[in-house]
Amino acid sequence: QVQLVESGGGLVQAGESLRLSCAASGSSLRINVMGWYRRAPGKQRDLVAVITSGGSTNYADSVKGRFTISRDNAKNTVFLQMNSLKPEDTAVYYCHLLTGWNSVYWGQGTQVTVSS
Repeated sequence: QVQLVESGGGLVQAGESLRLSCAASGSSLRINVMGWYRRAPGKQRDLVAVITSGGSTNYADSVKGRFTISRDNAKNTVFLQMNSLKPEDTAVYYCHLLTGWNSVYWGQGTQVTVSS
């Protein structure tokens, strides 16, 4: 059983920063890709950023240059540094994990609210 524990969400003003963390735990955990998706009110869940075990990254166009994803493989933890936040970044952010056996896991979600 894989567990994902997220932290770091909150309420900030536009232009400020937040850092999300997601720690994965489980027996015989073989992680391939970790990342973040978000669901804004009334919208579908969309990719924000992902990072492979080798360090390759992919970002949504809307966050390029503002968000940075990183990973601590030894601690099975992924981070999302979010700078220059905008009101349109308001969403529930979900941690995502793809194992080496192609199993997908999701965190419970953490709310990020950016006021104008």
